[in-house]
Amino acid sequence: MQTYRLAGCTGAGRLPTYWLPCCRGARRQSYLPADVSGGRRELGKGNHRMDPVLSAVRLSVQEAVHVLSSSEDGGHIFSTLGSLKHYLGETENPALPEEQQEFARIHFPTVLRCLVRRLSPGWLELLPDGQLEQLWASFFLTGPADQAFLVLMEAIEDAAGSSFRLMKMARLLARFLSVGRMAAVLEGQCRQQAEPAFPLLQATLLAKVVSLPDHLGNRLQQENLAEFLPQNYFLLLGKEVLRVLQGVVDSLRGGSDCSVSFLSQVLGKACILGRQKEILGALVPRLMALTQGHCLWQRVCWRLVERVPDRAMEAVLTGLVEAAPGPRVLSRLLGNLVTKSKKAQFVMTRKLLLLRFSCTTPVLQSLLGYLAEDSQRRPLLMQALKELLETWGSSSAIRHTPLAQQSYISKATLICLAHLQEAELRDCRAELLASLMAGVKCRLDSSLPPVRRLGMIVAEVASARIHPEGPPLRFQYEEDDLTREMLALATPWPVTDSPSAEGPPVAPVRGEDPDKKTAASGGPQAQPEGSDSELDSDDEFVPYDMSGDTELKSGKAPVYVRDCVEALTASEDWERWEAALRALEGLVFRSPAAAREVSVELAKVLLHLEEKTAVAGFEGLRQRALVAVTVTDPARVAEYLTAQFYALNYSLRQRMDILDVLTLAAQELSRPGRLGRAQRSASGPSPQPSSTVAPTWRAVVEERIRSKTRRFSKGSAGRGLAPVPNEFNAVAGYFFFPLIQRFDKPLVTFDLLGEDQLVLGRLAHTLGALMYLAENTSVAVPMGKALLEFVWVLRFHGDGYMRRGLLSAVSAVLLSLPAERLLADLPDELLETRSWLADVAEKDPDEDCRLLAVKALLLLEKLRDKLLALSSH
Repeated sequence: MQTYRLAGCTGAGRLPTYWLPCCRGARRQSYLPADVSGGRRELGKGNHRMDPVLSAVRLSVQEAVHVLSSSEDGGHIFSTLGSLKHYLGETENPALPEEQQEFARIHFPTVLRCLVRRLSPGWLELLPDGQLEQLWASFFLTGPADQAFLVLMEAIEDAAGSSFRLMKMARLLARFLSVGRMAAVLEGQCRQQAEPAFPLLQATLLAKVVSLPDHLGNRLQQENLAEFLPQNYFLLLGKEVLRVLQGVVDSLRGGSDCSVSFLSQVLGKACILGRQKEILGALVPRLMALTQGHCLWQRVCWRLVERVPDRAMEAVLTGLVEAAPGPRVLSRLLGNLVTKSKKAQFVMTRKLLLLRFSCTTPVLQSLLGYLAEDSQRRPLLMQALKELLETWGSSSAIRHTPLAQQSYISKATLICLAHLQEAELRDCRAELLASLMAGVKCRLDSSLPPVRRLGMIVAEVASARIHPEGPPLRFQYEEDDLTREMLALATPWPVTDSPSAEGPPVAPVRGEDPDKKTAASGGPQAQPEGSDSELDSDDEFVPYDMSGDTELKSGKAPVYVRDCVEALTASEDWERWEAALRALEGLVFRSPAAAREVSVELAKVLLHLEEKTAVAGFEGLRQRALVAVTVTDPARVAEYLTAQFYALNYSLRQRMDILDVLTLAAQELSRPGRLGRAQRSASGPSPQPSSTVAPTWRAVVEERIRSKTRRFSKGSAGRGLAPVPNEFNAVAGYFFFPLIQRFDKPLVTFDLLGEDQLVLGRLAHTLGALMYLAENTSVAVPMGKALLEFVWVLRFHGDGYMRRGLLSAVSAVLLSLPAERLLADLPDELLETRSWLADVAEKDPDEDCRLLAVKALLLLEKLRDKLLALSSH
């Protein structure tokens, strides 16, 4: 069996070993060969003088450079260039190998620079039919590629403005790339030489190769060529890297040592510049096929990634994880890199899982599937699961990370659990359960429903996987696309090269009967032989229409408000109790005077009312009745409800019901035309669309006249609503000020600044809504001032739902108060609020909070423009 050896980064390439850095002018550092300075040059080790053969090459080059620099004879120039071609080995009588080596390593850059200096339209026309131009270009296209490339880049950077020389050199460089010379540049650095490479020259070559689109774009600007655009150049560079890798594999098969360190540096620097998609888009598909069952190609790929510098490892690994279509492909490209490189381990197990959340779900599955592919990498998967669960259960992380990142960490946790075996989880069961239970508690205490739902889903799946013997956790939550996706991630992912083709495993719908699912998917079930289904068929009978039937009620609905109060409090007849609840809203609107007599008592009954029977829509009926009572007698009922909000022995649900009722009642009171709508709603349900109501003769006549009348212009279809006063104006203070006065005083069972932050967030939203509905009222300015003080006290609250309520309240103040009153009465508050809004818009982890802050800042800008316009008049 033949053994291949892949060398490290000791190759010197074909860069001229005896080039010395010197200063050309004062602009930048360049690299000139010390060959024609007139002095004597020593080569090699020791004090051996240059032999006569090498001295003859130098004399020939000096004479040729003198002719090229001064002669205007086209024939003489042509013959001189032809004499230099034999040093490149392209003539019938090539020079000796020693002479070719000296010319290529020492004198070739001097000749190229001389050709660049002589380039002009008149000089190229010294010979007809472009003979001189073709011979001139051949030196750049056939000589040592690395030196030709550096001279081309130097000439383009030195060209002044948009000139003939600049465009000619740019087109020559495009031709240089199109004929595959970039592969020769890269391949020269992969051939191991006896002498080490000159680091400064190699760094310069690396910088020129990777930054070529930037240099050419800056120099050519509007005249830039398509070959130098980044999306085209880096795609070509990826193909050239692949060609060089093929040459490296061929050399290893032949027994020669090679180095891929320079290719790794090129790959890393290109990825740092953000060009992973282009360069890896050309590399990964071909490497995926070449590494299939080929150990040598796999070793070359592993070494290619291992030699990437640490500063570029994150960019390269991120691009590879995103480009690889599955965990097996990623395993063939990376090998056990995460066990050899601390930087790669940090990126794969921490950076991409905990600190970043930009990867899609298939990419996340590829990453964690790669860790689960090999037994040496599976301990890292368990370590990643522990850190994910620790972060998932951190209360600080829940408060200060955006929802998208929390969803990302939850998905990663479920994928890790799907890949780990029961025996692996059993060893760390106590630690995992501790982190899980802490996270479940923190998430269930959150004010945001998506955060609570993430806690429920992960708790259900993780508890079943970590402790299958224990009692299963079950929660009730709404199922949506995210829920179904996360439940699907809980099943083990099939390790294939193309997960997108197979699609993710579909989780069964919770509570679905497998038999019913099979029957539904299998189409009509075959009847067993001898069945009597055909004999007992009732298809010939026409079904009777029972859509208009109503359920018979033995009890009679109450007709007075007091009867409803009595039925709801003392009646044991549940049908009468339900009939009273359904009729209460209409009775309150029909008899407002009677409702005011018992308004507070009725509000108390409804607030404490519990569902004693399975009444459809109980919560809605109870809430609408409370709103009707509050609208009918707003001052007294609002005073009672706001007092009960801070009273003892109320549940959080009842306190939030109070806030909802106050908001809906205020909205109803501030709406114009309220009385007409209330009367219509109290008059009973409207007739069904299917019922036939005989139209009156007047309506028929008006309809016929309207259809026969020809109109040349159409005005308003109907008269506008008559202006009416805002009924919320007189009672806004009863709704607002009692709610905002006692928020900072904790009770025995109610602490808004402590554990009951969900109610505090709802309170902030309610206060903002009341402020908005009190627009242009007499108490709007005191309400706005008090609300801004409330916002200022709680502006650094850790709960995202609470901060959203505060930002909504600020917008409500800006929308409700006139600009002149804001500037006259609240100048200091506006200045402080503006600085806080700018900080939230820039730094808040919650995306909705940032959006609300930006909207509030826009309102402030509009307010300032309005004030400036008023002051100019």
